[in-house]
Parts: sequence; structure tokens; C-alpha cells
Amino acid sequence: MHIHYKTDTVPATPDIIELYDNAVLKRPTADAERIAKMYENSNLVVSAWDGEKLVGVARSVTDYCYCCYLSDLAVSKDYQTAGIGKQLVALTQEAIGPKTMLLLLSAPTAMEYYPKIGMTKLDNAFYIPRKE
Repeated sequence: MHIHYKTDTVPATPDIIELYDNAVLKRPTADAERIAKMYENSNLVVSAWDGEKLVGVARSVTDYCYCCYLSDLAVSKDYQTAGIGKQLVALTQEAIGPKTMLLLLSAPTAMEYYPKIGMTKLDNAFYIPRKE
């Protein structure tokens, strides 16, 4: 398996939907227009490819100088445990630079993963849930 990573490409919406569904990442995949808009309004996308197949993605919103919100981290089930997620996070960190904090909200099933790749758990977050 030879995985290559891209920071200059936004994957096609159907590929993103297929990846999210395969990775069991809870996103509105029945609404392709909404998925496309999520990516249109993100300013940092790092993707992982096995040939022409999208196998991982990290989608972020950042100012590149203070804060970066890593909105989505997804790796295809068949490729999990191969270090792809860790590399997507590392490439996101590289793109935003050392002065920029990287923040994410974890899916309940991934709470044990993030400390393993060097992230610190926080207890001081707040949110207003979406209505749909």
C-alpha cells in the first residue's frame, strides 16, 4: 500500500460521501449539496489517497496564525490502524504552523484515539448544538 497525501486538492463530493459512510463518520451524507458546501467553506483540506481512491481526509477551518478547528478526520475502515489519521493530523499541523493551536471535537468512539497521537484532552469546551 502506497498512500500519498495532498493539500492542494478538494476531493469530489461523491468520494467524500463514500469515505464518510465507510468510516462511519456521522455527517449529513444524504445531502450532497451540504457536504459540498462544507468543503467550499473550509480553507484547509488534507487528503490521503491509495492510487485514485480517497482513503482519508482532514477538513479544517483556520486563520493560519492562532487557531485551527479540525472539523473532520476520517479514514476508510480498510485503512485504519495504518497511521493515516496520524499523518493527516501531522500534515494539518505542518500547514498551520507552530504558533497555531489545533482543536477538534471528538466523536465518542474516537476519544481514546487522539491522546495516542499526542493530543491533549480538554474539559473547558462549550457548544450550541445544530438544529438539523
